[in-house]
Amino acid sequence: MRLKRRQVQDEDVLVRAGALRAEGRVTDAIDLLTEANRTVARADVEVELVRARHDAFAQPPTAGNGDAGSPPPPIVAGASTGALPRVDPADLDLQALRDGLASGGCLLVPGLIPPERVASLVAGIDRSLAAFDATVEKRAAPDDRTWYRPFEPAEGVAAYRVGGRRKWVRAAGGVWTADSPRMLFELVETLHAVGLAPLIEAFLGERPAMSVNKCTLRRVPVDSSGEWHQDGAFLGEQVRSLNVWMALSHCGVDAPTMDVVPRRFEHVVPTGTDTPFDWAVGPTQVEAAAGDAGVLRPSFAPGDVLLFDHLSLHRTSAEPTMTSERHAIESWFFAPSTYPDGQIPILF
Repeated sequence: MRLKRRQVQDEDVLVRAGALRAEGRVTDAIDLLTEANRTVARADVEVELVRARHDAFAQPPTAGNGDAGSPPPPIVAGASTGALPRVDPADLDLQALRDGLASGGCLLVPGLIPPERVASLVAGIDRSLAAFDATVEKRAAPDDRTWYRPFEPAEGVAAYRVGGRRKWVRAAGGVWTADSPRMLFELVETLHAVGLAPLIEAFLGERPAMSVNKCTLRRVPVDSSGEWHQDGAFLGEQVRSLNVWMALSHCGVDAPTMDVVPRRFEHVVPTGTDTPFDWAVGPTQVEAAAGDAGVLRPSFAPGDVLLFDHLSLHRTSAEPTMTSERHAIESWFFAPSTYPDGQIPILF
């Protein structure tokens, strides 16, 4: 039987990608698979993309594949205004990002994600969470595997531990983005579409790597409150990082939001005081560290993006009067040359 031309082309994509990977050209395979999936979205191509991004991290740095080049200069703390630094999407560039982090430890970009993409991402989060639940409860339908396919990191690397963390993440209203190959593809496409992809690379000074266990699709319950923390307390102070936090629903009035200390910290502040967690910052220490900058509890609208790094002091916050869940996506990016231990890498 002769195969239809479309079927032959589809099969050729995976064959050609496999040949490129066998030659060590993993980033070329990523580009090929990405272009193919833009034409026709396919679950098997998306699964292969996640695996290729993971494998690409292990390649020696070359131009276009995590080339470290010269690291960017450190961000020097400036005076805090006590307000959340913000910039319109049209004015977002590397200088605006660095200025925001220098004065307020973060930068708000209102409305960066357009409404049609917000709606698509929200629907994808709901589908991914439902597919996770169906898989765990052993009632998954074939289509669920498009939205939830647990990623297994490379064997023989002790630091890449998954264990029971997935259930813990799901209990908090989330699922790892890499465990939803369709959503990882959509997230990467979104970051390119709104101009964040080149900005992240310019900020980090090399092609970024994401983290499987710190990139999460979230539908946060109304009773969610977190501990004050800086991610540098467990990632390390010397990493180069950027977190892209997307609000995909209104939050801050009826739904959980985020408390932020709007000032730049150049080091991790003392942890483990007035709190049972050795990585968390207790309320007394938060007040002392905030100083005149104080603490903000901003409200976010769908499509707003908050950018910050591992030295930002923040927490998830909620009130008993809140009635709505919060849809959001959190995505941490790292410079491969300073990639933190214990994170599962996938090349961006």
